[in-house]
Formats: sequence, C-alpha cells, structure tokens
Amino acid sequence: MIQFFNDAIEFVPILLEGAKLTVLVTLGSLFFSTVLGVVWALMRVSKIPALIWFSTTMVNLLRGIPIIVLLFYIYFVMPDFGLSLSALHAAIIGLGIAYSAYQAENFRAGIEAVDRGQVEAAMAMGMSWSLSMRRVVLPQAVRIILPPYGNTMIMMLKDSSQASTITVAELALQGKLIAASNFKNSTVFTLVAIMYLVMCIPLIILVKHLEKRNAAK
Repeated sequence: MIQFFNDAIEFVPILLEGAKLTVLVTLGSLFFSTVLGVVWALMRVSKIPALIWFSTTMVNLLRGIPIIVLLFYIYFVMPDFGLSLSALHAAIIGLGIAYSAYQAENFRAGIEAVDRGQVEAAMAMGMSWSLSMRRVVLPQAVRIILPPYGNTMIMMLKDSSQASTITVAELALQGKLIAASNFKNSTVFTLVAIMYLVMCIPLIILVKHLEKRNAAK
C-alpha cells in the first residue's frame, strides 16, 4: 500500500495533464454535438419532407458507425481530400459528430413532449414557426431533456478515451504510456479508473438531482 501511494505521487501529475485533455475533448465535443443535434432535431420536426428525410438518414447513419471508425476517417482519411486536422481537433469533431445523433433524439423527444397547443397558440398570435420554436418550444424542451443530456455528457466523458486511438494524449493514453514504461499496470490503471470516477461522480449526482426535480413537477 505504501508503494502504491509512492507511485501515485509520481504518476498523478502526469495523469492530470491527460485529464485536462480529457475534459477539453469532452467539453468541445459536447458543444459541437449539442449545436449539430439541435439542427438535426429541428429538421426532424420541420414538416418539410426533404429536411426530415435528410436528418433521419444522417442520424441513422451516424448511429450505425462506430466512434473509433469515425475518428480514423476524420484523422487519417480526410487528409487525402486536402483537409488535415490536428489529433485534438479531429477528436473533438469526431466525437461531436457521433454524439450529435444521440443529442438529436434527445432534443426531438423534448420538442415533441411540449404541448402542441402552445405552438398553435403562439402561431395564432402571429409568431412564425422559427420564432415559436425559439421563444416557446425550445426553452421548455431544454428543461425536459436535461436528465438525458446529463447522461450523454457522462458517456462522452468516458468515450473521450477513444481519442487515444488517434494519438491524443488524454488520460487513457497517458496511463498506457506510463504502464508501458514501468510495467506497473495495476497501480497505473487503478489511478486512471479513480480519476475517471472522480470526474464522473459530480455529473452522476447532477443527473440524479435533475431527475428528482423533474419527477416532482
């Protein structure tokens, strides 16, 4: 046990550098997936057949492609078409695109949960479809989807480890490199697991709080 703590003192500062990149990848991809997910969701509820078909096709396509394949394609294949991205940017964009499909389903469910009569009343008052969405529907939909949004955030934090496959030196990759250099696998990966847990616990508590608050309404 003493040796474990001695190793932890040596390894934790290095792992913390990886944890910073883990948080950066998670926040960047969360923002990107949210924006793109809202776009897909609005297309799905727009009642314009071409937009509905396009968004449905894209969401199903993205849900069917493994994240690691999408990351490989963006980082290794896109340069063949003249678009070269750093590993960090490729990870953020790849995870953001992959998770936009799940965000789209969350937002669509939230939008459709809002009473349709409110939209009709807003449009009867002279609001356009887009204005009623911004002022009436989306504010209510956001409150509805907060619990599943929190769950998505937790999954993204854990899936950010896949960025290591395209050389982003986040927490998982830093752990692999340390373990490969000294063969202290149990110590290193125990520390990695603890650090992921420390980052996830506040989000888990937040999701539980949001679920209880929604259930009380």
